[in-house]
Amino acid sequence: MKYKFFNRLIVLAIVFVVIQPFSRMDAKQPEMVSFKTPKRPAGQENVLQLQCDPISTVRVAFVGLGKRGYNAVRRFMFLEGIEVVALCDVNKEAIEKSQQLLAKNGKKPALEFTGEKDWKKVCELENVDLVYNCTHWDLHTPIAVYAMEKGKHVALEVPAALTVKECWELVDTAERTRRHCMMLENCCYDFFEMATLNMAQHGLLGEIVHVEGAYIHDLRENNFKDSQKGGYYDMWRLKYNEKYQANLYPTHGLGPVCQALNIHRGDKMNYLVSMSSGQFGLTEYAKSKFGSESDFAKRKYQKGDMNTTIIKTEKGKTIMIQHDVTSPRPYDRIHKLSGTKGYVQKYPIEGVALEPNTHKFLPEDELKQLLKEYEHPIVKEVGELAKKVGGHGGMDFIMDYRLIYCLRNGLPLDQDVYDAAEWSCLVELTEISVKKGSVPVQIPDFTRGDWNKLKGLTFAK
Repeated sequence: MKYKFFNRLIVLAIVFVVIQPFSRMDAKQPEMVSFKTPKRPAGQENVLQLQCDPISTVRVAFVGLGKRGYNAVRRFMFLEGIEVVALCDVNKEAIEKSQQLLAKNGKKPALEFTGEKDWKKVCELENVDLVYNCTHWDLHTPIAVYAMEKGKHVALEVPAALTVKECWELVDTAERTRRHCMMLENCCYDFFEMATLNMAQHGLLGEIVHVEGAYIHDLRENNFKDSQKGGYYDMWRLKYNEKYQANLYPTHGLGPVCQALNIHRGDKMNYLVSMSSGQFGLTEYAKSKFGSESDFAKRKYQKGDMNTTIIKTEKGKTIMIQHDVTSPRPYDRIHKLSGTKGYVQKYPIEGVALEPNTHKFLPEDELKQLLKEYEHPIVKEVGELAKKVGGHGGMDFIMDYRLIYCLRNGLPLDQDVYDAAEWSCLVELTEISVKKGSVPVQIPDFTRGDWNKLKGLTFAK
């Protein structure tokens, strides 16, 4: 009897050891972090497909004249129906450089604003239709909101906002003022991205099931430069790497794949989970560049080298987005669309695989022919000029061309304020997920339930 008792104890112990992992698997999973959707104020309506009065000559004010701002002014010299009426930057030399550009192209001098808060004066000008905002990230939302409140349309650099609260500020201001608010997501106008969007919209890839995008760009050298040596003003980008842990720059990879999935035009992003690697790259680079006893080497950088985020949509699609600006590797936006009939990718090499032979990419001559066949109508219209003007291969010019074209003709813009909010909100949401151990985080519906009213993305003509 004694041995039987001990044998039973041993069996029970074995059973406990075996089933314990499974019992842990059934344990309560972490709850999703959610956000309360603010009620739409009375009298306020959505701005889906917003149309405003046509503007024959779009009077533009540029705020922020660093690399992005100056190059925007340069591209605008090739556009019809525009007038540059104001230039604003805290750096007087940047304004002078842009004034020289205007003079070289036979344009009259623009008004100059150099004070820290002079962007408010610019937004208050009566002879401005569009405020083109290329400042550092902290000022994107404040300038956009103030400009719309003063009756101006807004084009603002990426990301449009840094927090969910700022995203709602953009949305509510655009809805209340009925002004356009377009984030300048240039990668949506890349020649390959537009061709593959055209393929997706014509059903060549079947039902799009999974997509991927990224911003992988070795920015270590630029992060440690001050603005006088070609770096960022007040080293603001390095400071973000010290303060935050997640995806600080999601929109280049996210924008084009969201367009392919018709986000808020028939589908919506529901929630995400995000995970970051440890931080290694910035510290190692700082030590090798400036010495292990330097201030840069001793700083505590919070931002992990690689952040990976997975998103689930309402209709069961998945999105993977990555961010890495501190690793020594080639530039990469990934851009993958995977459907039930085919697959496309941009990096590391452009490739398309279609039924019935999807085990390998199309031969180069067939790929070239297919890309020509599905060349987007907008690229056919202005692509050759865009290549000559330049700006990341021409996509920047196509973006500006479409912005001005739609404003001049009173048409809905290609990107609206909901795109700006949806794509930018990942900055805060990925931060929350990473800090909480990669828990799921709800993605707000910035359309407040109107995400299914439009049936697919269209480019107005």
